[in-house]
Amino acid sequence: QVQLVESGGGLVQAGASLRLSCATSGRSFSIYAMGWFRQAPGKEREFVAGISRNGGTTLYADSVKDRFTISRDNAKNTVSLLMNSLKPEDTAVYYCAVGRTIIPRIRADDYDYWGQGTQVTVSS
Repeated sequence: QVQLVESGGGLVQAGASLRLSCATSGRSFSIYAMGWFRQAPGKEREFVAGISRNGGTTLYADSVKDRFTISRDNAKNTVSLLMNSLKPEDTAVYYCAVGRTIIPRIRADDYDYWGQGTQVTVSS
């Protein structure tokens, strides 16, 4: 059974940092791109960051570029998202996902497996 489990969310003040982690099990995803998405109340799920299978290519939404960093450890089957300089508009449920390709894509339809999400709340 394929599982993705996110952790690391929480309530922080604006300007703080958080590190989200996603642990995968059930199969190896090292040959696929991985991504992070988020969904705020009343809004559609949006792409945040993605990373290629070997970590050599990363992709970020403009809203998080230069603040967030995605990384992966294929030996441990994990992907992480370091979030710095958090803003209230970053408040959302954050999801990790396994892509269908080796290069990250921005569309949710390009991802097959999803975690349950972890809540990030940034207060002003």
